Amino acid sequence: MALIEFDRISKQYPGAATPAVVSLDLSIEAGEFLTLLGPSGSGKTTTLMLLAGFELPSAGQIRLDGKPIQALPPHQRNMGVVFQSYSLFPHMTVAQNVAFPLSVRKVPAAEQQQRVQQALDTVRLGHLAQRRPQQLSGGQQQRVALARALVFQPRVVLMDEPLSALDKKLREELQLEIRRLHRELGVTMVFVTHDQAEAMTLSDRVAVFNQGRVEQLATPQALYDSPANAFVAGFIGDNNTLPGQADGSGALRLPDGRALQGRAVGALASGAAAQLCVRPERLHLAAQAGEPGANRLPATVLDAIHQGDHWRVVARLQGLDSTWFAKLAPREMNTHLAPGQAVTLSFSHDDAWLFPA
Repeated sequence: MALIEFDRISKQYPGAATPAVVSLDLSIEAGEFLTLLGPSGSGKTTTLMLLAGFELPSAGQIRLDGKPIQALPPHQRNMGVVFQSYSLFPHMTVAQNVAFPLSVRKVPAAEQQQRVQQALDTVRLGHLAQRRPQQLSGGQQQRVALARALVFQPRVVLMDEPLSALDKKLREELQLEIRRLHRELGVTMVFVTHDQAEAMTLSDRVAVFNQGRVEQLATPQALYDSPANAFVAGFIGDNNTLPGQADGSGALRLPDGRALQGRAVGALASGAAAQLCVRPERLHLAAQAGEPGANRLPATVLDAIHQGDHWRVVARLQGLDSTWFAKLAPREMNTHLAPGQAVTLSFSHDDAWLFPA
């Protein structure tokens, strides 16, 4: 049995035209790291707030260990919460901030001191116990907030975009720190973000939200390699797309009559509006591809940008109102490629998806 179960949960805010969450069914296993990923307004944060108890569902049931928890206030759900804004008390020391959940729970003073030191050592801040929050960097403050969420040994730790206020380098460092803590402590973590790279880095599984619904729930690799629909393919990683019509034989028929072969995903009746998607790293310059039967698209180079481990080639597809880009390994790249040069982009049938439009 799953540790947490959302059973047909919906949330409608008063005055809102559409529900924030629509008939959500979601199970979270004990000890897993689940990320709720999606654009702004997709329902991911509302789902986390429903689980924490800060919002009440309009319909459905949330269960923890098989028992409904809607009637329980947040402090009785045994869940630690980490917010984007840190929410530390400025008049307290680091140690006092971390001890706060224990004092609320009437934990004896001697045990408080031991558990606070252990929690701070876990996030590698034991030497800063007597400082105040304003004396810490943003990354250190977020580590204190994480220690405070862990100190009372919760069943679940909930994190609402906790790294979005940090710069890129510090955010990546804390991602690795959170991965380490999850691996060492084995606590169930539910993490909200709009950053797909962050979700791919941290998660055992990712629930991709869109307009209050989960479009796909899968491992990061499955989301990238086998997206369930065009929304997931576009939201997870970079993508090139072309609209057209399905011809019933696994091909997309373009407006000029050309056909491109791909792997059909979902129901695609002949003549139905469809969309072809190709990852930029799956594109080649035709001279290097050499694969019989590969799809080929004539194009004109707009730019070629060296980005260290690869070249980013931006090209306008000839006869089509579309600009694609390719990620080419240095060995594939003709370094004399210049704007205005004609090229042919090539990709395999197996590297393209056909989705209902």
